[in-house]
Amino acid sequence: MVYLNRIIISRKSRSSATLARLFIIAALVLSASGCEGIGGRADQGIRPPTPISTGADELVKSGFEALHGMNIGLIVNHTARTGGRHLIDVIHEAQNVKVHALFGPEHGIRGDEGAGAQIDDGLDNVTGAPVYSLYGEVRRPTPEMLNEVDALVFDIQDVGARFYTFISTMGLSMQSAALAEIPFIVLDRPNPLGGERVEGFIRDSSLVSFVSQYPIPVRHGLTVGELARMIKGEAWLDDLENLDLRVIEMSGWNRDMMWPDTGLEWIPTSPNIPTFETALVYAGTCFFEATIVSEGRGTPSPFLTLGAPWLDAESLAEDFNRWDFPGVRVSAGTATPVSIPGAATHPKLENIPIQTLTIEVTNPDSIQSVALGLDLVGRFFAQAPDSLKDSFFNERWLGLLSGSAGTLDMIRGGMDYAAFEWKWRDETAAFQDLRRPYLLY
Repeated sequence: MVYLNRIIISRKSRSSATLARLFIIAALVLSASGCEGIGGRADQGIRPPTPISTGADELVKSGFEALHGMNIGLIVNHTARTGGRHLIDVIHEAQNVKVHALFGPEHGIRGDEGAGAQIDDGLDNVTGAPVYSLYGEVRRPTPEMLNEVDALVFDIQDVGARFYTFISTMGLSMQSAALAEIPFIVLDRPNPLGGERVEGFIRDSSLVSFVSQYPIPVRHGLTVGELARMIKGEAWLDDLENLDLRVIEMSGWNRDMMWPDTGLEWIPTSPNIPTFETALVYAGTCFFEATIVSEGRGTPSPFLTLGAPWLDAESLAEDFNRWDFPGVRVSAGTATPVSIPGAATHPKLENIPIQTLTIEVTNPDSIQSVALGLDLVGRFFAQAPDSLKDSFFNERWLGLLSGSAGTLDMIRGGMDYAAFEWKWRDETAAFQDLRRPYLLY
């Protein structure tokens, strides 16, 4: 009955009307538990005996058949690994394909740039190929950059959250390939959060940005290859009708696999996503970026540690843990965010001691990341001093991250975990139907 407890009550005080409403919600949610994206995995806790084979692995095993004779442009970062090596170096040694140009997203091709840092162009020491930044004034390959490039190849590990900018880079680069009339080839990789659960609001059409490029839920349950197919098929970006889109599929990955089931080593996808558990919770705690609360940058566990000087962490942790939210527990503590070169330059509340709430993942399969994050934002807001209420939120940023212009009013109105889940239920169900023709696994 843990799940039922979580649905029915998640705050200290409830009106009788609210409790009655949530009993109805609980019954409906439980009755639908066999639907896609609601239930857990049938083989929960069982790992495959060997790692899956990623799209990059499959490419190498084929002798680079899909790229034979091509000058390629590679859109990669440090997660583009195969056989323990960077894909750039592996392709450079191949005899039948040439790395002609390299393109780096946020954090750069080696992943050593801080969040939001503008990245300059340069030359790659290994291949001698030009390196172009796609995270500065230019966000997509230009015709000049693609001169003599026969195909654009994308290989970056995503984290399964709409606001993670690598998927925006992918879509804009697809437009560049279409304009240049060259193939766009995606080397597919797992969605670390699995391929079944879908969570969050579908992005409002008024909230298009680099962190909200597509009308998808925050937690979309797609691989990058599937998302590329959907971007083209649903015409979410202009001029993709004639794009030659190719996806080199993985071998051995199933939709019910989360990252620990893949047998693959976790490579930090960016400086502040050092672990799979961080990525899982980040899909919800990223909303703290739109508040005056520390989201944990500058501490040992970003996005798993949340805090503020005025927080009563002990009472918040006690109240939260009382209702046994699925898949997580929290603990109270203290921390002082500090500047960390390459990861957290001048973080929020830098050098200020804060009271913290640290999230522990106890069961990855059952976490509803997005509802968890928004619920926690509401709890922190409820504790904030009256003098800080008006400045607590960056309303525009919260809207862009959540995908809904009404999120702020929902939080201020006391909407919680169960109510958020109910609020986007119809949207996510419709999205599951819409995405079905584009699924590869």
